[in-house]
Amino acid sequence: MTWGPATGRRQRALTWRAVLACLALIAPGCSAAEAQTLTRDLMNPARGGFFQPQDSGLRRISDAGDGDDAAPPSSTIAPSRIGSIPTYGVPAATGAGDTGYDSLNRRRKKPRPYPGATKPKRPPGPGNFVAAPPPPPLSVPPSSTANTASIAPAMAGRVEGQPARRRLKRDDDPFGAVGNYVGSFLVKSAVELWGGYDTNPGRFRNPKGSAFYMVSPEFVAASDWERHALLVDLRGSFTGYGKTFPPDIDSAGQPIVSPVPTNVDRPDFTGRVDGRLDVTHDTRINSELRLRIGTDNPGSPNIQAGLERYPLYATTGGTAGIEHDFNRLQLSLNGTADRTTYQNSRLTDGTSTSNDDRDFNQYGAVARASYELLPGVKPFGEVEADTRVHDTRFDRNGFQRDSNGGYAKVGSSFELTRLLTGEASIGYAARSYADPRLNQLTGLLTDASLIWSATPLTTAKFISVTSVDESTLAGVSGVLTRTYTFEVDHDFRRWLTAIGRFTYGTRDYQGSSRSDEIYSLSGDLVYKLTREFQIKAQVRRDILASNISGASSASTVVMLGVRLQR
Repeated sequence: MTWGPATGRRQRALTWRAVLACLALIAPGCSAAEAQTLTRDLMNPARGGFFQPQDSGLRRISDAGDGDDAAPPSSTIAPSRIGSIPTYGVPAATGAGDTGYDSLNRRRKKPRPYPGATKPKRPPGPGNFVAAPPPPPLSVPPSSTANTASIAPAMAGRVEGQPARRRLKRDDDPFGAVGNYVGSFLVKSAVELWGGYDTNPGRFRNPKGSAFYMVSPEFVAASDWERHALLVDLRGSFTGYGKTFPPDIDSAGQPIVSPVPTNVDRPDFTGRVDGRLDVTHDTRINSELRLRIGTDNPGSPNIQAGLERYPLYATTGGTAGIEHDFNRLQLSLNGTADRTTYQNSRLTDGTSTSNDDRDFNQYGAVARASYELLPGVKPFGEVEADTRVHDTRFDRNGFQRDSNGGYAKVGSSFELTRLLTGEASIGYAARSYADPRLNQLTGLLTDASLIWSATPLTTAKFISVTSVDESTLAGVSGVLTRTYTFEVDHDFRRWLTAIGRFTYGTRDYQGSSRSDEIYSLSGDLVYKLTREFQIKAQVRRDILASNISGASSASTVVMLGVRLQR
């Protein structure tokens, strides 16, 4: 902008006018100052809160003469703007009423004080109409940090504008093992130490009790990879008794040869390693390595007479196969190979006998097809075929034990609103033997593993297992074993759990008239002190009912132990 002589004269005139206006306001006896006296009418908010020229008798500066050098008369001096906020144009909501909302959505009605707050009082003095400052409007809540300790807002979690903190998910098992990360594996380990008393550890015809101890270690390692998976699950136990059981003596003073060993200590171990290789999004290669170590069950007719201790057996094997998803349809094909070997039997007279006729290899294949009918419901069909080849052609009784068999079953897996989960199936099994004197073994298969979460504190489980086992009895093709277990777990507190368990089983010795029934009823109480330490107690009653005279037995077991886990 260019400043010329006329412009300078105009600036000087405006300056003189401002100075004269100030003198007129403060000079005593000045008529212009008297005209500027503040009155209630001039401060009326309905009039916009500023001087109105038509009411005060004054003209705005813009209405004064445009003389360059002459000062304007006192009647044309505008009010002073020194110390006040300049207003440009027409302020928002000018001329709005006392009630309702203005154009800026501001409520113009005088707000009421908060409940319980004292009403503001006018200061004393006649003619003083200036009201006290109003309380905060209702739309502004009191500060969240009012009447609180002066700590950092970030520590108090009350930073204005910060989103609400997400609540932590409830821990379904607050006393479960946490585990440790070793590389990319989550490792959990535990050991249980038990002591108790068994009224009939060897399931004798005439009960003989003994105290015992049991050590049960566990080890689980699971990979935490984005693709592929590897799981290692190892569990075992050893039960040792405090004494041996010499054979009974007959009336002539001679020892009675009994199928019950003098030493009934029993080891047991189950281990498996599962691997999954994700070839593509829909194709996987599955594999498994397994190992099972144990002994014959007490009271089994396969136990030889005159044993010093139970002979151990070991079953090692593996599975490898491929699985592919065709949208909702899933197909899998697996091959299996297992070998079972037995130790030589040590007798009480110091000799030993071979169990080579019980050693065999098994080869088979399993095909399975499943379809996701509904979310959480997946029916399936499964077919298996296998062959068993023994190390010796004839067993100790002169029978050929080589056989071919298989099964077919249908079922479904469940995951209904997380209340019922698991899998159940029904099928039919058949096995034919190389010896024509052995009848074909056939039977109904019932397999299930179901978990029902009745309430957040009560869980019911149902487990059914069917197996086709080998036998050394003359003329017996095999043993079809079925077991049904029903269990209820209830948490009286998160740290106090009661477990009730009932098991019923049958053993069908096909080719023989023998038939056994198994009953087991137990109650457990688990007291969880911490995530790492628990106290456990168990009372169990086992019954073996057989249609063969002298083969039945019963036992009561009382146990108390601790569990250490990590």
